[in-house]
Amino acid sequence: MKKLTIALLILVSFSLFCSQNSEEQASDSKTAQKPKNEENLIITDEQLDFSKYKVTFIELGADKCIPCIVMQPVMREIAQEYKGTIQVVFYDVWKTPKYAKNYGIQMIPTQVFIDKNGEEIFRHVGFYAKKEIVKMLKEKHIL
Repeated sequence: MKKLTIALLILVSFSLFCSQNSEEQASDSKTAQKPKNEENLIITDEQLDFSKYKVTFIELGADKCIPCIVMQPVMREIAQEYKGTIQVVFYDVWKTPKYAKNYGIQMIPTQVFIDKNGEEIFRHVGFYAKKEIVKMLKEKHIL
């Protein structure tokens, strides 16, 4: 009887945990998600204007994805060093799954680079080091 009670308690706890996580992931927002403490990366869909920048760097990831968390300082540095030239956007695809669908994302993190005409010029999956991003942008004569 004790084993059955313990098993039942574990099952109920697990169900509550899964229910809470699915509610968090299902929430949708019209605002691009910002990595923690990254105020300069907030851009609402209404503010997203490709024509004002040479390139828009869109990071599609999640707040709780380890490689995505490692990308946060890279995004911050790019946003600060190339302010006015590169627009940096972060979408949490676990909180706003529509962005994964809109950009055809299959794995995270994924970086998508859009030119000032709204055309995708480059895509990368996985961690993308700052020096590699800068190298790619120089090769494409953006920097």
